[in-house]
Amino acid sequence: MEERVAEDLRAALGPLGFEVHAFKVGWYNAVLQPVFHLPYSDDTLAYVVLSTPSMFDKALKPFVNKERLKTIRDPVDQCVSHHLALLREKFPDQKVDIIFDYEILPSRRPKFLAQTAAHVAGAAYYYQRKDVKLDPWGKKKIYGVCIHPKYGGWFAIRAVLIFPDIQVPFLEQSAPVDCVSTEEKRIELLEQFSFHWQNGRYRDIIEVKEKYSEEQIIYFTTPPSERFKLLGLTQEGQ
Repeated sequence: MEERVAEDLRAALGPLGFEVHAFKVGWYNAVLQPVFHLPYSDDTLAYVVLSTPSMFDKALKPFVNKERLKTIRDPVDQCVSHHLALLREKFPDQKVDIIFDYEILPSRRPKFLAQTAAHVAGAAYYYQRKDVKLDPWGKKKIYGVCIHPKYGGWFAIRAVLIFPDIQVPFLEQSAPVDCVSTEEKRIELLEQFSFHWQNGRYRDIIEVKEKYSEEQIIYFTTPPSERFKLLGLTQEGQ
């Protein structure tokens, strides 16, 4: 069942610049405190959805052009939501729960921890302070960050898809690729992300096969209220 679902997901989302990686809810819940658990049984099938650098041209720009006469609020979020909602038509006999990376609970906690999901699914390695043996930071706050073996930091975690009625007790877990394997590089990565994330240098901690285009970099580094004109939009529907 999982293989068939994965094939359908990749056929639908791959041409749009998305990746999907399977995991069991139990893998995710096992590494988190109960307050962060997803409320499903351990063997429930789930997928983490990533956007790759090509999503900008393959999905976002066509979506904006198609929706030009309708209300556009956050183009990227609406584009991702649109394409994932269409997936339900691919699985008419299955319940599909979708949780987006920007959704939060009334307590202001995120509905899911995106980087943890990517790590347990084997999609990207979540480097954290505990991955450095000789911690040089003392009392400083250090943030963790996921690195993809192909795209480095040039990707985003967009959502998880959960199939509550599909149980996969025999699904085998794939470990994420440890592509930042030296202590020196891990320290550099965590420092760049924690203290200088705006310059984006952490994204190139490894040699990447593909990164955001210049147009895409300008878009994502432009304040949200000014991004509309970059896509040829007005702000009337903002």
